[in-house]
Amino acid sequence: MSDEPTVCVIDDDDDVRDSLAMLLGRKYRVLTFASAHDYLDAGIKPGRTCVLADIRMPEMDGLALQREIKKRTPDMPVLIMTGHGDVPMAVQAMKEGALEFLEKPFDRAVIMAALENAFDSTRGTAPPPAAPARKPLTEREKGVFDLLVLGHQNKVIAHKLGISTRTVEVHRARIMDKTGAKSLADLVRMSMRR
Repeated sequence: MSDEPTVCVIDDDDDVRDSLAMLLGRKYRVLTFASAHDYLDAGIKPGRTCVLADIRMPEMDGLALQREIKKRTPDMPVLIMTGHGDVPMAVQAMKEGALEFLEKPFDRAVIMAALENAFDSTRGTAPPPAAPARKPLTEREKGVFDLLVLGHQNKVIAHKLGISTRTVEVHRARIMDKTGAKSLADLVRMSMRR
């Protein structure tokens, strides 16, 4: 593999692979794979390479793929793509070492920033972890925070805590503000350091 930054896109959806190849191909070398097995069979070596894999794929899902990558090439940065309903799986992926999870549909700036962080990690120049909460969370906000990082949707959190969905949304906004988190993935990382 060359020293050119390379993104390995692994998704069983042809349209997703094609659109990501077009989007990312402007800045990176892009290799696409229709399955986890196709990627593993290719024998990609670590270097200036990162993996961008869908969490839901037939035969071997993104979480199982990540585990296999970590066994074979522990230094390979892995980013997980997820649909809204797959957030709990994505949280598990982060707990097992994924650098980021990106919720579909994702914004171009978000995916490019995540890839830059991944390539920084291959050079040993990853940004420092996010700072701890700037302001302390209330007990209710802590409860909402804990359920958010488990991947629960606002309406499920509302039901579990006996509050309205709108109240959960307000608490969620306050949590994001107080912690300085930009995404759910940031909150997950913070929870792992608590």
